[in-house]
Amino acid sequence: MTITIAASGDAAQAIETVVPQLVSDLVASGITAQDPSLWGPEAEDESAKRLGWTEAVVVSTPLLDEIDALRDELAAKGVDHVVLAGMGGSSLAPEVITRTYGVELTVLDATEPGQVLTALADRLERTVLVVSSKSGSTVETASQRKTFEKAFTDAGIDPVERIVVVTDPGSPLDGQAREAGYRVFNADPNIGGRYSALSAFGLVPSGLAGADIRELLAEADAVTVELAQDRADNPGLVLGAVLAGTKPLRDKIAIVADGTHIVGFPDWAEQLIAESTGKQGRGLLPVVIDGSAPEISAGLHDVQVVRLVANADETREVAPGEVEISGSLGGQIMVWEYAVAVAGRLLDINPFDQPDVESAKVATRALLDDRPEPTPPAFTAEGVEVRQVGGVELGDSLESAVAALLTHLDDDGYVSIQAYVDRVANPQLEGVRDLLAARTQRPVTFGWGPRFLHSTGQYHKGGPANGVFLQITQVPETDLEIPDSPFTFGQLVQAQAAGDAKVLAEHGRPVLTLTVTDVAAALPVITAALR
Repeated sequence: MTITIAASGDAAQAIETVVPQLVSDLVASGITAQDPSLWGPEAEDESAKRLGWTEAVVVSTPLLDEIDALRDELAAKGVDHVVLAGMGGSSLAPEVITRTYGVELTVLDATEPGQVLTALADRLERTVLVVSSKSGSTVETASQRKTFEKAFTDAGIDPVERIVVVTDPGSPLDGQAREAGYRVFNADPNIGGRYSALSAFGLVPSGLAGADIRELLAEADAVTVELAQDRADNPGLVLGAVLAGTKPLRDKIAIVADGTHIVGFPDWAEQLIAESTGKQGRGLLPVVIDGSAPEISAGLHDVQVVRLVANADETREVAPGEVEISGSLGGQIMVWEYAVAVAGRLLDINPFDQPDVESAKVATRALLDDRPEPTPPAFTAEGVEVRQVGGVELGDSLESAVAALLTHLDDDGYVSIQAYVDRVANPQLEGVRDLLAARTQRPVTFGWGPRFLHSTGQYHKGGPANGVFLQITQVPETDLEIPDSPFTFGQLVQAQAAGDAKVLAEHGRPVLTLTVTDVAAALPVITAALR
């Protein structure tokens, strides 16, 4: 067995009681056979065209030689720096694959102009841009593509020689890219974005960057037979029961990388879980934490801790109430995909749609079309502008504003920190997560905007209405035009933050927004208010 799972407490009880029913209902073999009826009649239409990931290894294997050949061709021309323009599943899977294999990939899943400018300034003469989008309509990816096209042209480089496109066959982007003469890889259209790790979306950028994608597929292939079997030791069924079978439901899934060789896996799993399950007022909230996070020692009634450990030997002793899982990267990807599909069945939701993601996009487009004047801040304190939507009584200081937001936090709620800032330049900002977790003794998530909109954004609007939201936004020092667009990157990221806050407030979620110019200078002030 390439995947080992050990559990104690409520999770162990869930395995004991839920898995036999899943075996009896032939759920594992049904998923493998791509049976769309497993999630109820209302989910059948969507499920029928979203189960291609179960055979991703077979479908993707023919791509390997083509990817290798292109990498060699680019290397012969001195092109060895890969930039990926993609959002959600198009970027999160390549990020974990390349980080685990120790190869460089610049992931551009941002609209903050400073971060885009940094990518543009980094070895453009040696850069190939991989544009990954199922349709090509994603505003972030389309804007990044146009910006790099102009940069290549201005530098005397033919974009046709430097842009590779990954998209669904017949998509608008497919037609545009082929007409322009770009190299195009088509992905299986029967795979949704968050399940696309082992499709062209995961493999093309990772392979061009130098990851061993043959080994990755071999690892996934090694668990496929096991996952197809209706047996009590099927790791997909076991993990599915852990995630969604506890009674009462522990619906906050704290994922800890604890000795595993896989780098960044919780960030990928976060999207898979949140976007698949957070709808119809229920769902599972993934919380990415480290081994010293306050949530682990707090003994919270609704948190299930899942640790990714180094090997099977580590799973022989499991802390009370926790779960440990070990295995290869390819194996883990397949197991978690099966498990989340199983969790959807247990929660009685469709794990393959994302009905609330579009609402933030609509709000963003409306703000970009109208471009109203920014809402004046309620007040400014030590260089931090303070705004709210959703009924937060701010008071007259940062401390009172934060305290007011937290009055909306229930005993079963969570805090979401959303940072619309340059994450490459300001990684230290993520440290505020632990401060709020220690203060509130509740789960706290941290997401970089707009990246999280394609990940946990679905859960924020469609899941349980028990979140409170802290936005941290940045006024860019230098803006960047988007070619052939009526708005800039700075205007785009501001509209994305304001649009999402508006939609959250319309769903009854309170939002506090702190806007800064210099993130590093403002961090001590924000930290003091959160402590």
